[in-house]
Amino acid sequence: MKRKSVSMLAALMLFASVAGQGFGQDAAGAASSRGNEGKTESQGGTKPVFANVSVHDPSIVKDGDTYYVFGSHIEAAKSKDLQNWTRFTNGYTTPRNTLYGDLSKNLAESFAWAGENDSDSKGGFSVWAPEVFWNNDYVNADGTKGAYMIYYCTSSTYIRSAIGYAVSQNIEGPYKDVGTLVYSGFTRDDAKDKDSQVNKKWTNTNIRKLIEGGTLSGANDRWFNPDGSYANGTYPNAIDPNLFRDKDGKLWMSYGSWSGGIFVLQVDEKTGKVIYPGKDGKTADGRLIDRYFGTKIAGGFGKSGEGPYVIYDKETGYYYLYVTYGWLGADGGYNMRVFRSKNPDGPYLDAGGQNAVLPADTDNAPYGNKLMGNYLFQRDVGDPGTGIGVGYVSSGHNSVLIDEKTGKRFLVFHTRFPNMGEAHELRVHQIFMNGEGWPVVAPYRYTGETLQKVDRQELIGEYKFINHGKETSPAIQKARYIQLDKNNTISGDVTGTWKKTAHNEAELTIGGKVYSGVFVSEWDPVSERRVMTFTASSHEGEAVWGSKLEEQTDKQIVQSVYQDLNLGDTTKVVSDLVLPAEGTRHTAITWESSDPTVVSAKGEIRRPEEGFAVTAELTATITRGKEKQTKRFEVTVLPYVKAKLQARYGFDGNLAEESGRFEAGTVSGDRIDKAGGSITFADGKNGQAARFDGKSGIRLPKGLIASNTYSVSLWVKPEALTAYTPTFFGAKDSEHWVSLVPRGPVKDNTMVWSGSASWYDGPAGMTVPAGDWTHLAFSVDLGTLTVYVNGVQKFKGANFPDVFSGGDAVFSLGVNWWDAPFKGLIDDLRIYDGALTPAQAGELPNLKS
Repeated sequence: MKRKSVSMLAALMLFASVAGQGFGQDAAGAASSRGNEGKTESQGGTKPVFANVSVHDPSIVKDGDTYYVFGSHIEAAKSKDLQNWTRFTNGYTTPRNTLYGDLSKNLAESFAWAGENDSDSKGGFSVWAPEVFWNNDYVNADGTKGAYMIYYCTSSTYIRSAIGYAVSQNIEGPYKDVGTLVYSGFTRDDAKDKDSQVNKKWTNTNIRKLIEGGTLSGANDRWFNPDGSYANGTYPNAIDPNLFRDKDGKLWMSYGSWSGGIFVLQVDEKTGKVIYPGKDGKTADGRLIDRYFGTKIAGGFGKSGEGPYVIYDKETGYYYLYVTYGWLGADGGYNMRVFRSKNPDGPYLDAGGQNAVLPADTDNAPYGNKLMGNYLFQRDVGDPGTGIGVGYVSSGHNSVLIDEKTGKRFLVFHTRFPNMGEAHELRVHQIFMNGEGWPVVAPYRYTGETLQKVDRQELIGEYKFINHGKETSPAIQKARYIQLDKNNTISGDVTGTWKKTAHNEAELTIGGKVYSGVFVSEWDPVSERRVMTFTASSHEGEAVWGSKLEEQTDKQIVQSVYQDLNLGDTTKVVSDLVLPAEGTRHTAITWESSDPTVVSAKGEIRRPEEGFAVTAELTATITRGKEKQTKRFEVTVLPYVKAKLQARYGFDGNLAEESGRFEAGTVSGDRIDKAGGSITFADGKNGQAARFDGKSGIRLPKGLIASNTYSVSLWVKPEALTAYTPTFFGAKDSEHWVSLVPRGPVKDNTMVWSGSASWYDGPAGMTVPAGDWTHLAFSVDLGTLTVYVNGVQKFKGANFPDVFSGGDAVFSLGVNWWDAPFKGLIDDLRIYDGALTPAQAGELPNLKS
C-alpha cells in the first residue's frame, strides 16, 4: 500500500510528461451486438491516426460532441473521436490551476485531512481519480439550476483519505469546492501518521457535525480495532468516487479501494451531498450497511479491488460494477473485472453467481468476470509489421461510456505496455454484450468500426488466440495458434468446437467451457490491416480473444520467415546471440555452426581474451510441412579489450578524484538536485569510506561517462536495504537513467535498473546483505550489460539502452530524484572507459589501491 502512495506517485508524475507522445503500438474497436448492425465505418483499410495522452485512472464523460477524460493528479484530456486526444490541464500548478484555480486554498478542507505534502504524499498534492458529469438538478448558490460537478479524492496514506466535490459552469473548469463528504482512516483516539501533523481522531472529520446535527446517532465502535486504529479490513478507503444514475434517475456514488471494500451511497441531486444511512444494518442478502459509509457492494479484508465504476444499461436492465484487481505497477498484474445487479446497491454477482463482496479473507482472483489481463499478440518471426507485437500490462481503473447517439459502449482505461516499465497511456476499446448480457471487450483499440453481419466462410482460418484466465499475475499471456475449421472444430494449440449464431454472435467450446461473444472486424496495428476477431466470455468469467491471420501456403510462410529472420549486426559481436527456434505459426528454425568454438548452435559465443577477432558461420534451416529453406549469417566475435581506469574516488577523508582528471564530488541533500546534507568518513574496505546518513548524497561531476562502453565498480556496506535506493546513479534526464540498487524491483534483487524508452532490469539473482561489505561492478559494452558481485558474473543481457553518449549526463552516489537515499558506507568508486574483461572483474575485489 505504501508503495502505491509513494513510489507510484513519483512514477505517475514523471510519466504525465509524455502526454501526447504516443509510445505504445496498439489498436482496437467495435460496438454492441444488439441493434448496431450496419456497414463498418472505416473498413477501407486506411491506417488510423492517433494522438495519445497519459491520463491515469480515467473517467469519461461526453459533453456535446466532445469526449472528456479526467484522471489522477489533475490530468485531463479531450477528443472528438476517441482516437485523437489533447491534454488541457496543467497538473498540480497552483494558484492558476486549470481545474481548481488556487488549488491549495480551494481544496483546503479536504487537504486538512489528507494530501498536500503530507505523510506518504510528501512532495506532492495527491489528488486522485475524479468523476465529472453534468447535473441538471444541482441548485447553485445563486438559485439557478444545473452545474458540472467534479467528485475528487485526496489521500495521504493507504487508508487516510477524503472525498470532496466542486462545481463549475464550464466542464474544463475552474471548479469551486463545495465540501468534503466522506473521510476514512480515522482513529478512536489522538494519533498521527509518520511525517504528518494531522490528528487522525474521528472527531476531526465531518462525523462529529453529523452527530450533532442528528444525521448519525453516534460513532460506530466497530470502526476501530481494539487498539483504536481504523478497522480497514471492514471499512473503506475513501477514494475513487464514481457517480451514476439508476433507472429512475436517482443519483448514487460508489467508492472505495483496497481496504474494507467498495461501498455505495445515494446522493441528493439538488445539493450533491451524499445521503448517509444514519443507522447500521444489513441488506436482505446479509451485506453490511454502515450508518456513515453506506452499503458494501464488493471486496473486503484488505484484498485488492479498486476504481469502482457502476453504470446502468437500459438495454439489458442491469447495473454493471467494474472494479480492478491487483497492484497498478507494471509488475502488479492489474486487471479489470465486472459484476452485475438488478439494483443499484446490489447484490452484484459474476457469471458464476458469486457475490462481489468477499465471503472471507480469501484470494479474490476467482471472483468476477475478468475482462482482460496482461497479454501480448506477439509478432513472431515471419509475421508482418515490426516490433514485438501489440499488448498491454496492468490495464485498469476503467470507466465506461454508453454513447446515447450511437448506442456504442466503450471501456476507457489506462494501461502500461510490455517491456516499457511504468510508462502509461489512455486506451479506449469497444464493449459488446454477449448473448447472456455480459460485457466482452474488443481485442483491439477502437478505430470507429461497428458490428456488422459476418459470413461464416470468412470466419474459417487460423487465429492468434489469447485466454486471459482468472489469475491476478504479472505474467504476460502470449498468443497461441488455433484453427477454426470448416467442420466447426477448433484445432491447433487448443481444441474444441465453434459456431456462429445470429448475425455475428460467437460460441466456442474449449476444455468443456462455453464462451459466448461476437465476431467483429477490427484494425490490427501490427499487420496494419483489418482482420476478423472474436471476443467471448465463459460462465467461469474467463475472457478469450482471437485475431485472424492472413491465409498463406506453407511455402509463403517459410518465405516470410526467411525474409524476416535477422540476427542484427553480426560484424562485432560481444555477447551471446538470441537464435529463434520458431517462427510464425510454429514454423521450425534449427541452427548449425561452422565453428562451435566461436559461436555454438545455441548462440553462445566465446570471446578471445585478447588479440584478433574470430569468425564463424551460422546456418538456419526453416521448415514447415514439406517446405524448407536455409539462411546463413557470418558472425564476427570481437576479442576482449581491457577497460582503462578513468576516475577513482577513494573517499580517504575527502571527495577528491585521485587522477585529477575530474572535479571532486559535492555533498547534496536527500535528492540529487537538493542542497544541504552531510557526508562523513569512517573505516572502509580500503582506507576510509564515505558514510551516508540516509538524508544525503554525493553529486559527481558531469562528463564522468560519455559513451556507450563503460564500467562502474564500487564497494558497498548498506546499513539498511530500502526499495529502489541507489548506490551509483546516472541520468541524461528524468526519463533516461541508470541506477545500481542493492534492492531493486525484481524480487528485491541487487540489480542494475534503467529507465528509457523501455525499462531494463539486470538482476543479480540475489540481494547483498546489510551490514557487510560487498563488491559490485557492471559493464556496458555497446548495449551488452554485465553485472558482477564480488568479481563473479551474475547477469548478462543485450539491448541495454545508451543513456550517456553525448556527455551531458548527471551522476550521483546514494540519491536520485525520487527514492529513499542510501544509508551505509560506499568505498573505492572506479569508473572505466570500456567494458571490464572477466579477468579484470575477477581481480577488482582484491585491489588495494
